[in-house]
Amino acid sequence: MSWGTITEEKIAEAATLIGVPLRRERMQWIETASRDTIRHFAWGIGDNNPLWLDRDYGASSIWKTNLAPPCILYAVDSTIVAPKLQGVQWVYAGTDWTWFEPIRLNDSFRVEARLLRQERKSGRRFPLWVLQSGEVRYYNQHERLVAIAIGHCARTPRGDKLTEARGGKVAEAVPPHKYTAAEIEDIENQVLAEPRTGDKPLYWEDVAVGNSIPPVVRGPLSIIDVMAWYSGQQGAQPYGGVHGDAIRYRQRHADYHVNEATGTKEAAGRGHLEATTGRDVGMGGAYDIGPQRISWAQHMLTNWIGDHGFLHRLNVSVRRPNMVGDTLWWRAKITGKEVRDGSCMVDLDLEAINQVGAQSALGNATVALPSREHGAVQLPLKP
Repeated sequence: MSWGTITEEKIAEAATLIGVPLRRERMQWIETASRDTIRHFAWGIGDNNPLWLDRDYGASSIWKTNLAPPCILYAVDSTIVAPKLQGVQWVYAGTDWTWFEPIRLNDSFRVEARLLRQERKSGRRFPLWVLQSGEVRYYNQHERLVAIAIGHCARTPRGDKLTEARGGKVAEAVPPHKYTAAEIEDIENQVLAEPRTGDKPLYWEDVAVGNSIPPVVRGPLSIIDVMAWYSGQQGAQPYGGVHGDAIRYRQRHADYHVNEATGTKEAAGRGHLEATTGRDVGMGGAYDIGPQRISWAQHMLTNWIGDHGFLHRLNVSVRRPNMVGDTLWWRAKITGKEVRDGSCMVDLDLEAINQVGAQSALGNATVALPSREHGAVQLPLKP
């Protein structure tokens, strides 16, 4: 039986969809950046920026309205472009984001999505896996292109097929990290001390290559944190929904996990909430969702650039599972600055490190800042 296995036939079948427009009804949680959806998304990533949440603050800001966190577009479309390969696990591997203008209160969107490419891969955890990369374009109600996301998904064996592919070696459980009371207090104090530039402009002339920006801290990760992300960003939609919707989805896609305790077919996404299923898909236990981790990087950057800056690019590669119980420090350092097409741009390298010093994710970003010489950021930026 080929269910759950990666075969040459399945790879070839998926390749026929490269460049083909894809349906997205199961990848969309919201359509409009309403006051409620903005609030739910911001709460789901722990971002209390008043530019997103405070009605009066938004009205008195340079935008004259509230904006949405740029990564709210994950809720408009999940950026998961992983067609075919029935029964094969998909693991989110990263996103290359480009935004051209802010997302304003009550903006609504339509999307266009297609598979760009897929590549055969091999590694320590998975002897054979496939990396699928897809493009999602977000158009607002004015038919302006607001953003482009290129999402990357690793397609890997699961369950018995994963054990078989590893020569009979079962994925080991990863025990949760144990903190001292002093460590927890220190983490909490760091979270509460995170600065925000807010309505005071951060000028391009005042930043320098080699400087670090204030980090953000997330953790220790709990199941409630994961559930908050699901509530604000995707619900059960990428897994086919619930009840009859889920059954119809599984009949079409053969994408499910069998609960050994009950014998029932359930969403493979249980691995984010349940340690046993997380081990079954090769992650060692319950773990976070890739776009959730990437959105924390966005929080760090938008805290730093303030209301007058603009996040133009954010490219993040998710390198290892962020387990329940882990704490992450997102940090960034300025690597370049120049005027491009009349805009004052700053480039940064980003890295997420956990409580034992292991790299969880890395990437780079570009932001536009106001300038004393060149004036305010001019939007939209060019595609």
